[in-house]
Amino acid sequence: MSHIPWLEVDSKFPPAHQALASPNGLLAAGGDLSPDRLITAYKNGIFPWYEAGQPLLWWSPDPRAVLKPSGLKISRSLGKRLRRGEFQVFIDRDFESVIRACSAPRSYESDTWITDEMQAAYSLLYEMGYAHSVECYQDDKLVGGLYGIGIGQWFFGESMFHQVTDASKVAFAHLAKFTFEQGCPLIDCQIENEHLMTLGCELIPRAAFLEQLKAIDLSVAIHWSRQELLYDWSAPFY
Repeated sequence: MSHIPWLEVDSKFPPAHQALASPNGLLAAGGDLSPDRLITAYKNGIFPWYEAGQPLLWWSPDPRAVLKPSGLKISRSLGKRLRRGEFQVFIDRDFESVIRACSAPRSYESDTWITDEMQAAYSLLYEMGYAHSVECYQDDKLVGGLYGIGIGQWFFGESMFHQVTDASKVAFAHLAKFTFEQGCPLIDCQIENEHLMTLGCELIPRAAFLEQLKAIDLSVAIHWSRQELLYDWSAPFY
């Protein structure tokens, strides 16, 4: 592995374009998960990702996975679920339960990158009004959801989970529609996966992503509030 800088608590991030090509996007190690550092990281196209027992690692991959909210792809099966109204969907109803569910190891993994330290850091950001969750309920049981960071009109997705088929996709669809109505230009999805690509996620060069980040207007923000999302999915998305 090539050399990467070690961050002290008061160290600044190196520019994101200095991230390694292999492993793709690794930029720095060390530092902390304080609110100021995390918000600074997202504003500069950087996010933390590491496992228990590893040092804190910071990433900015190239290319970057993003979704334009208006570009959401709804499959026939997902469309049927949305139109039938099988789930109740809320914003910020139970952030703690969502991040805890997201932290559970997947069937194909033995460990989780959402450590206790990460959960505590993002829960603090939630209390400060930066972190947000979308929850999907069925028969009053939380069965899917996602969480991430809202800065200005942007949303930086972190993780999602489902315990019922398509529950996380339903949560994501509601997020896309909600953020579209709020003027969000991009949802940052960080790294591609098959799940996200089927929903309309696309890959753009890191340089283009960073250039768009410069346009974040902090004086105009998404209006986040605890609420139920009620949409007519029989109508066109936009």
